[in-house]
Amino acid sequence: QVQLVESGGGLVQAGGSLRLSCAASGSILRVNVMGWYRRALGKQRELVAAITGGGNTNYADSAKGRFTISRGDAKNTVYLQMNSLKPEDTAVYYCNADLVQTGWVQGYDYWGQGTQVTVSS
Repeated sequence: QVQLVESGGGLVQAGGSLRLSCAASGSILRVNVMGWYRRALGKQRELVAAITGGGNTNYADSAKGRFTISRGDAKNTVYLQMNSLKPEDTAVYYCNADLVQTGWVQGYDYWGQGTQVTVSS
């Protein structure tokens, strides 16, 4: 059984910073890609940032220059440093991992439970 556990959400004023963390646990052979998505009220879920096992990153235009995604030394962890936060960043943020379980060949998507980020103006 694979679990993704997020932490680090909360309430912050505009211009402030938050750091989200996500750790994947279970019988994991390999983590291919880890990323962060968000869903604002009344909107569809969107990609915020993603990082491959080799360290290649991809950011939404709204996140470029303000957010930084990184992998932990354990490689099963991912962080999202969010600076210069804006009220429009308010959303539930979800951790995502494309990973291969031990004994499996194909990778599948796994999701965390989500963490609320609220930015006040």
